[in-house]
Amino acid sequence: MGKRNDKLPIGHRKVAVSTRIRLARDFADYPFPNRLLKDAHAEEQAYEIIRLVAARLSLIDDFKEYVMRDTSEETAAYLKEKSLISRDLLAHRRISAAFVSKDESVSVMVNEEDHIREQYFVNEFAVDRAYERICGIDDAISECLGFAYDGQLGYLTACPTNLGTGLRASVMLFLPALSHKGILEEIAPDLRGKGLAVRGVSGEGSRGEGELFQISNEITLGVSEESILENVVKEVSDLIEFELSERVRYKRQGGVRLHDQIMRSFGILSNSCLLGETEFSSRLADVKLGAALEYLPAKAGAGEDGIEMLMEELDNLRVEMRPANLNRLNGAPLGAEEQDAFRADFTSKKLHALFK
Repeated sequence: MGKRNDKLPIGHRKVAVSTRIRLARDFADYPFPNRLLKDAHAEEQAYEIIRLVAARLSLIDDFKEYVMRDTSEETAAYLKEKSLISRDLLAHRRISAAFVSKDESVSVMVNEEDHIREQYFVNEFAVDRAYERICGIDDAISECLGFAYDGQLGYLTACPTNLGTGLRASVMLFLPALSHKGILEEIAPDLRGKGLAVRGVSGEGSRGEGELFQISNEITLGVSEESILENVVKEVSDLIEFELSERVRYKRQGGVRLHDQIMRSFGILSNSCLLGETEFSSRLADVKLGAALEYLPAKAGAGEDGIEMLMEELDNLRVEMRPANLNRLNGAPLGAEEQDAFRADFTSKKLHALFK
């Protein structure tokens, strides 16, 4: 496919959080995972698939293998919070596995809804780069296991919504202005008309926690991978520009009340003794908006590198303060109140390190 410049100017990093490209694939010579679950004797086939995928991935990169029936609840929760595995993979624990690259940018789920779900994550708006990376893995796996493919329908998948390319291109965006003003809800039908879906941070059916929303293609059948990627890049680029323009109005119309809201949230996050997950997420969104609107000056400065670093640090903090990730940082499981205390202390130190 042709190259496009989807690495956007610095102002766009204040909106774009991450990109995920996911490919759904099934193997021609094996029953779909749902069939494997129903047949006790098919477990051997499921683990044969896992072994074959493991052998192929070992030639590409250093992947850590998680056989889900042998994976602890705490580790599974950690992987799920980081979007490296899904609810469906956990529902199929008897026959499923996941392979995660050392830097956690690549996740290959085996025997989820489909035989494999290959994912590549990057912490910026970089659709082409993510696509090229996951295609390399896809090609390598297909060399040892033939995919179920039809000349007319394309890749055959467990769910009809993935038929065709099996490609899902998603970009996570931070949209406080469009969300607060109700514009995002108004334009969602127009985006659907263009083949795109607006989902919350946890995917289908979830809400926009922390003012974060996923924009992804809904159509996979009857369109090429090239056209899917072009459409996502174009519409996401337009949406980013829309958000940036609305932030100017939001700042002007919000005036001292918006400034006060941001500073109060910063004060609470940087001085609390206990901090629950829901309040943390909401107030961190205020702080991130405050940084983007230059209410909160960063120690790293306002240059391109400083903004890039600050936005990424705040996005990482959001994930780190989820329960299983937080327990891992602590080195041992914590009770509910202990987690709130740890979250408050960790967040306070992080914000004091990031802001003047």
